[in-house]
Amino acid sequence: MDEVAGAIADPVRREILVMLRDGRLSAGEIAGRFEISRPAVSRHLRVLRESGLVRDELLGRQRLYALDPHRFRELAEWLAQFDRLAGWEHRLDALETEVYRTRRERRAAPATEQNKENTA
Repeated sequence: MDEVAGAIADPVRREILVMLRDGRLSAGEIAGRFEISRPAVSRHLRVLRESGLVRDELLGRQRLYALDPHRFRELAEWLAQFDRLAGWEHRLDALETEVYRTRRERRAAPATEQNKENTA
């Protein structure tokens, strides 16, 4: 996990990962989208490859890079423990659903049943 966190700490590497989200790209295509030198982009690609976040494949004279999203899983699970808001959102959505269901059932119930419930 430390290796993955270290690899994504750099903004250039994060941008490369976003580029690769939609599919494979050659090293030249990736380098062409940055204003930094090709050797610098190659170093970033090497770090991403060594961390396991991307894999490369040599096709003829081109080296194609692809994202390997499995390496993000451990880091994402670790980060999820700090996302308390998402847990509350889920619970509040469940409560809202239950309130709507109860209101719908009360409207659909005959009036005599509602009177019985109120007298108990």
